[in-house]
Amino acid sequence: MKQFEVLKERNEAVAERLTLVKERLAQIQAKEADVSLSEEMKSYFSEVAEYLLYLEECGQNTLSGKTAAYSEAEGRAVNEKMYAPMSKATYGTSFANPAYAVKTFGKDMGQLLTAVYGQCFFYNEFVFQGNLEIVCILGELLVELYSYLSDEEATYEGAKDIYYWFRHDYTEVFVPYNIIAMMDTDFDYCNDIVMNADLNDLSYLYRFGLPIGDNERGIAAFLNQCSEEEIQSMATTFTEGYRMGFVTTGKDLSKKEIVEIRCPVGFERMARAAVKNFEKLGLQSVVRMMPNEPNKQLSYDHKFDAGIFYDKNYVERFLEVYRHSLEERKALAKGYAGPAVIEVFGETPFSPESKEENISFDEKQQQLNVYCNNEVIRILYEYVVAAERSFTIIAYPIPEIGPKFQEIFAETVKLNTLDYMKYRDIQQKIIDVLDTGVKAHVLGSGENKTDLYVSLYPLNNPAKESIFENCVADVNIPVGEVFTSPVLKGTTGKLHVTQVFLNGLNYKNLEVDFEDGMIKDYNCTNFDTAEEGKKYIKQNVLFNHDSLPMGEFAIGTNTTAYRVGRQYDIQAMLPILIAEKTGPHFAVGDTCYHQTEDIAVFNPDGKEIIARDNEVSILRKEDPSKAYFSCHTDITIPYDELESISVIAADGTEQYIIKGGRFVVPGTEELNVPLDELDKVLS
Repeated sequence: MKQFEVLKERNEAVAERLTLVKERLAQIQAKEADVSLSEEMKSYFSEVAEYLLYLEECGQNTLSGKTAAYSEAEGRAVNEKMYAPMSKATYGTSFANPAYAVKTFGKDMGQLLTAVYGQCFFYNEFVFQGNLEIVCILGELLVELYSYLSDEEATYEGAKDIYYWFRHDYTEVFVPYNIIAMMDTDFDYCNDIVMNADLNDLSYLYRFGLPIGDNERGIAAFLNQCSEEEIQSMATTFTEGYRMGFVTTGKDLSKKEIVEIRCPVGFERMARAAVKNFEKLGLQSVVRMMPNEPNKQLSYDHKFDAGIFYDKNYVERFLEVYRHSLEERKALAKGYAGPAVIEVFGETPFSPESKEENISFDEKQQQLNVYCNNEVIRILYEYVVAAERSFTIIAYPIPEIGPKFQEIFAETVKLNTLDYMKYRDIQQKIIDVLDTGVKAHVLGSGENKTDLYVSLYPLNNPAKESIFENCVADVNIPVGEVFTSPVLKGTTGKLHVTQVFLNGLNYKNLEVDFEDGMIKDYNCTNFDTAEEGKKYIKQNVLFNHDSLPMGEFAIGTNTTAYRVGRQYDIQAMLPILIAEKTGPHFAVGDTCYHQTEDIAVFNPDGKEIIARDNEVSILRKEDPSKAYFSCHTDITIPYDELESISVIAADGTEQYIIKGGRFVVPGTEELNVPLDELDKVLS
């Protein structure tokens, strides 16, 4: 395996240090050292030392071949022990829980120590795959903190400095891993398992070093029951969507060499077929296994741990290393075609608990974070040219969705293979009406308070130009939307959804008020106070920006997906990939044409889509730092909360696209059939 050859030199370079740090960790774990620490502090260091020693053992077992020989029972036991500190069952009294750590050590020291512990979890996958350098430097950090805090004159500020310089100095170790995972075919650990393991023997699942639960075991077992034809059909839908993404945007796939497959654990049979399909397209695959989070509250609690050390000096160091890492791999970056992503849905919806003990960014750090995220995207696109890359995303349910999992899976396969030619023609009729307007008006029904006017891009030559893109099943599978980049001036009003899940988080009564296309105000009812709700939205929807523009207005047309969601009562579980097709949606952040605004895009009827910019994105010509936000979050109003969508012409005349929850444009009647079927089922 190439990966082991690449890691051999790095592991040998730290071998002597690793031996020394293991000896010290063993003493700390056993509480043998004669130090002046409190019993609670000794317990903390013992718990973290034990975890690091076990992690190192797992890495050694992979390198020796022992991991590959595990039986299913042995692999499961190792996996459960590795993720025990992160489990919901033990989290309440774990030092990984900021609330428990702060209660034990006080706010400052508790937050620091829980952040250090959290750091150990974020790289366990790489250690398990044979990278001993990471566990060595994490062990050295723990030993240094232990020794420092054993001094009676130790202070929080001194301990914080140790962690700061650890993060600063080791950016060159940690930063490259995301780039490596994207595009470096030498790191082939996951590829080797996907392509060569006996997938009928589920022991292979435990070789990834990722958390394995009932969903991963269940989906792998289910796909093993599918025929080769069924698996190949799923893989072909996936890879053909990827290929069509290049065709429809006029990009040359033949110039590319590498595709990044992001695959949930359990979907290895589909991934194997996809790798073979991509080979026929001239692409080598980098398979990146995507973990299911065993405890979403832990991930939420540690989301802003960087607040301990985040300053301008660190950010500039991070960006310097990020650029250098890409420069070292610029040949790979040039050949990188983009990601092909398999997503899953069906997990129990998650509403996080807000904890005052969690680390958060202050206002200055929020601004730095926005700057850093923008710079990361800008630097990445210097090496991976956005105008030459593409992507595709497809989603499938997992067993946790409920007892009708197999039915829902079959329905999802049908959704992913709907007749895109039929939708293309129907959607064109909607676009023909939309292209006559200067504004669209979206009005909610019942408890939904949406009342929003969206300004549309002016057409100079309607015979050759269009405002809306006719989106069929290529990069975003399944089929079913028309979308545009709105004109910001005049885009004003309220967007309201009674409940929506965005990036895995639940929002109750989410309201976003727009004025001239920019977010003016926002709130939700998740928490006891409006202040907590605003903080939640700012962190997770606005990504710490003070405001964001409306980057997209779209009308979803996949009423079949809506029927499936309502019929099986899984609307709240649908991923945005599907949910955005089940009603009008509005994206806050960048436009859909982010970094590719100057590339001409055409609808199937040959008309050029000219609404690719807005008043913010056009600033890229003067100052790119003011043009982009590095985020794009879709918020969908379901059909049952929608009264109407109409388009208003320059002379004030109004035509309806949807009225009373039904499509009314002549030629779109077929879209109402699934809605009528649903009414019968629900009645």
